[in-house]
Amino acid sequence: MSQFGDYQQEIYLNGLGGVQPSFPFTHAELESAAEAVLPRSVWSYVAGGAGDEFTQRANVRAFERWGLVPRMFVGAAQRDLSVDLFGLRMPSPLFLAPIGVIGLCAQDGHGDVATARASELTGVPMVASTLSVDPMERVAEELVDTPGFFQLYTPTDKDLAENLVRRAELAGFRGIVVTLDTWITGWRPRDLSTSNFPQLRGHCLANYTADPVFRALLARSPEEDPGAAILHWTQLFGNPLTWDDLPWLRSLTALPLIVKGICHPEDVRRAKDLGVDGIYCSNHGGRQANGGLPALDVLPEVVAAADGMPVLFDSGVRTGADVIKALALGATAVGIGRPYAYGLALGGVDGVVHVLRSLLAEADLIMAVDGYPTLADLTAEALRRVS
Repeated sequence: MSQFGDYQQEIYLNGLGGVQPSFPFTHAELESAAEAVLPRSVWSYVAGGAGDEFTQRANVRAFERWGLVPRMFVGAAQRDLSVDLFGLRMPSPLFLAPIGVIGLCAQDGHGDVATARASELTGVPMVASTLSVDPMERVAEELVDTPGFFQLYTPTDKDLAENLVRRAELAGFRGIVVTLDTWITGWRPRDLSTSNFPQLRGHCLANYTADPVFRALLARSPEEDPGAAILHWTQLFGNPLTWDDLPWLRSLTALPLIVKGICHPEDVRRAKDLGVDGIYCSNHGGRQANGGLPALDVLPEVVAAADGMPVLFDSGVRTGADVIKALALGATAVGIGRPYAYGLALGGVDGVVHVLRSLLAEADLIMAVDGYPTLADLTAEALRRVS
């Protein structure tokens, strides 16, 4: 039976034939190499965070405060990292978090499609962003055996919101992830320093310009008057949702509804009472608001309040060890963001596949060495605070 950790054997065996790895293995090396190949404006948007980036750094450091306790005489020769999520059996608990400019990170400018191809090749589900270079239907075409999810930035126009969800259903996405913390853009000095907001330049708006409801709102087509289309997009993008909107969102689809950006247990309980199917604990990787708590620090409270409901998690995940720790603290599935964006910048589909296989290999080998054969064995009792 193959294991994710077999990736290292593959690399060593290739080395015997003189074949060296094409991509880095540590996050720091990935980040440095990606910075060298990405345009400054794209690099700043992907790598940067809000304010002085304290929260972004805190997200990463939070994992350093936990250590896994090794257990011996377990004989973890075989490990099972599979997980059930919304009625779907996934080979691993990893997923690709939505990134609104992932399309721009690929050298050919079609990173959404490349990410979907990597998702299909690895079995790691993709959460496709509303902000996409290619329409969601084109992205979904690449997802055949691996399920995909659609992330919704809820527009102020309800007809447009409903049609975006309807299109996601028809395209074959298996769930709707509603992002709650980005109806307005946070204070991002790196982006300000380049005077760059990609969507204002017409990038990553294909899901809008291809939408018949959006097009009907325009006096002329986006092809004839792209400036007017961009201006109209700015007027309807951000919807400051309230609890009163959640029943309406729930009514839009029979697909699993996941709400993203939840970090307070009372918000978890209220969302659960109003019929959501999953909670997505995240602070947007520190990109939206500075000065907050690391997402990992609030994860146990969120999990407790969810009381059995699936909890997705991202923010600060950089290694396979981070994945293990988030799972032990109760996450059902763990999202990867910047690491796969950097892999995409370096090598397209192959770069993303390398990043995902590396993360899964490290997580798998940690479970082997430390004696945790299944995800059920990874509980909070397996962790200790690092002093």
